[in-house]
Formats: sequence, C-alpha cells, structure tokens
Amino acid sequence: MSSTVVRPASRPLNLWVYLGVPVIAAIILVLLELTSLDMDLARLFYDPTVGDFIGRHSYFLETILHTRAKQVVIGFSVLSILGFIGSFFIDRLKPLKRELGCLVLSLGLATSFVTPMKAVTAVQCPWSLEQFGGHETYSELLSPRPHTDKPGRCWPGGHAATGFTLFALFFVLRDRRPRLARVAFAFAFALGTVFSIGRMMQGAHFFSHNVWTAVFCWLICLGSYYWILYRPTSRSEDAAKAQSVSV
Repeated sequence: MSSTVVRPASRPLNLWVYLGVPVIAAIILVLLELTSLDMDLARLFYDPTVGDFIGRHSYFLETILHTRAKQVVIGFSVLSILGFIGSFFIDRLKPLKRELGCLVLSLGLATSFVTPMKAVTAVQCPWSLEQFGGHETYSELLSPRPHTDKPGRCWPGGHAATGFTLFALFFVLRDRRPRLARVAFAFAFALGTVFSIGRMMQGAHFFSHNVWTAVFCWLICLGSYYWILYRPTSRSEDAAKAQSVSV
C-alpha cells in the first residue's frame, strides 16, 4: 500500500532579504579590500615580542576548538547521511525524506566547495606573511598573486565553513518548526563566528576570509532549500484558507 506524504506549504520567502543581505555583504567585502581592516584586525592577535600569533600553539584553540569540534560536526553529517538512507526504509523517517536529503546536500556542498576554491585562489594565510614573521608577500583577493614556491590555501575559511554549514538546519526546519529554525540559525551563526575568531587568533585566516565563507554557506543552503523543499502556497490554497477563516 502506498501512502502520500503531505509536506507543509513553505512560509513566504523574501528573496530581497535572503539574497539581498548576502549580496550586500559581498559588495562590502570587495570594498574592504581597499582598506587595511584585515591587517589591522590580524595585528590584534599578533605578538611581535615572540614573533607569532597569540593562539598559534594554543591547545584549546587547536585541539578542542579546531580538531575536536570539526570531528563533532563531521559526526553530525554522518548521522544525517544515515538518516537520509534510513528514510527510504524506516516508516518514521519516510515523511522527512526530502528534509534529510536537503540537509545532506547542503552540508556536503557547503563544506566541499572550500578546498577547490583554496587551490584556485591561492590566498596566503596571515601566519605566512612577512608582516607576521613569514616569508610570503601579501596580496588582495582580487589582485594577481606574487610568485612563490608555496601558494597559499587560506581563502575561504575551511573551519568557519564547518560552523556556518549548519545554516542548513535553519532551512530544513523553516517550514515545519519555525521557532526551532530561528534557534538553529543563531546556533550556526554563533558557532561559525567562534570558529572564525579562533582561527584568526591562530593566524590562519583574515576577518574577510571568514565572512566570505559565511556568505557562500548561506547561499548554498538557501539554494538547496529553494530547489528541494520550497513549496509556496498556490492561489487556490490561499483562497481556501481565506474562506475557512471567514467561515
């Protein structure tokens, strides 16, 4: 016997906000290339007396906040994959098949885009630059890279993506559990921010690297949601709702 899964209609999606805010953020980031903000913020975490970043060898930042935290998010991703596979066989999970599929796709895309982009852009990490005790020459994101035997692999921020990829939870929960979705958004934003600051303290990334990562992760999760889950109400459904309210 086959059963039809009825999914809730999606809440209104204001693309001027959902797309407009990240686009404006991207424009601001491009304009910030004309300033010294990245360098100024990096200097806050650099100790010239020891010639290194204050968090470079921190056990908490490297082992707990970087390695262990990443492993937790990877574990969550594995559980999501198992849940999606299970939704084909387990009755309780079958109504959530599309949501779990969207979650897996979002998590996968929002983390897998980082490594190829690092290789293509070849942006140096702060700890590799001459200004911070390294040997490499600084160049803006949109500028040609100086010749080097060791191309950078620091844009966008990989660890920031580990946190910001959880924007996927916001979109997956958006139509079924809107209040919980807002909590998920706050959690993903806070986690990505903490991861970003931790890596800045270690000299692994500039401020803009991490904000770019947040923009990309948001757009990827938004696109996955729009493609897989977004189901706006039709005019007939709206009319039916209005009629039921009037009655």
